Formats: sequence, structure tokens, C-alpha cells
Amino acid sequence: MSRPAITLCTILLLLIPIIGNTEQIESNGNVEVFFLHRGGAAEPIIKEINFAKSEILMQTKSFTDKPISQALVDARKRGVKIVTIMDKGQEKDKNTLLDLIHKAGIPVFFDLEHALDHNKIIIIDRITLITGSFDFTKTENNNVENLLILKGNKLLVDKYIKNFEEHRGHSENYKGN
Repeated sequence: MSRPAITLCTILLLLIPIIGNTEQIESNGNVEVFFLHRGGAAEPIIKEINFAKSEILMQTKSFTDKPISQALVDARKRGVKIVTIMDKGQEKDKNTLLDLIHKAGIPVFFDLEHALDHNKIIIIDRITLITGSFDFTKTENNNVENLLILKGNKLLVDKYIKNFEEHRGHSENYKGN
């Protein structure tokens, strides 16, 4: 490799944390991995929601999956504190289930700072992190999806909670229809 290439590579490596806001976190805990191409993404999510004891934080672009929304409503009835942040476009989406969960007493916030809130996360009891490409939508049977359920990595979960709270800080509370 020529000398200028090494210098350029070094400069790019130094810029990555600035450009991408990256951080390395030690890998620990358990990870369940799902690669789905004919549906089935909702089942492991519902299973985890059903185990929730105290808190669920959810951030998503789209929310049209009825079984997941029902699992959230049931968790709320069990006394689980739930907070959701959704993309502001959900307010106009005719298929969204945000009114269903809002009427069950689950606060819904809209991220107003970003053009698109494309996060897809659920944090359960500050222990379990669910993330991946799955949008929590009923169209999953037509999509190729991946899903990760991570448990036992407190540092990672804490980073996601911090990010969630940051987005909630510039979000508007949905008042309902």
C-alpha cells in the first residue's frame, strides 16, 4: 500500500466516530436471531411483551400489527408502564393502531425533529432489547425481516434507553382523535 493511502485510511478511521457517532460496546449476554421471510416476526416479540413486569419502551416508524398492539394493551392492563415514540407520519396513516393503544392509556409521542423516525426498538424491563428490520406492521408476511432479541447486556440497553429518552425529549405527545 502506498504511503498516501495509509494516511487517507488513518484520517478516515479518525473521522468515523465524528461522522457516524459510533461507539464500541463489549458484547455479552444472550442474543436470539430471527431471519424471517414468510412472517412470524410478531410471535417472539409478543412472547417478550407477555413477560414484561414493569416497563416497555417502544420506538417505531410504523405500527399496524394487531397482535403486538393487543399484547401491549394486555401488558398495560397488568400494570406495565408503556411509552411509545412513533414517526409523525403515523398520525395520518389510516392503518395505524396508535389510537387503540392510546385509548388503553399508553402514551404515544411523535418524533418531530427528524424527517423520518426509522428506529425499530422495544426495551422491556430495562433488560431486554428487541431490534431489527421489522417495522411492527401487518405487512410482515410480504417482507424479508430480521429480528434480534438481546438480553443481559446492561451497557447496550442503557445506551438504547438514553437514545430513546433523547428522542422523547423532542417529541410531541399525541392527544388522540
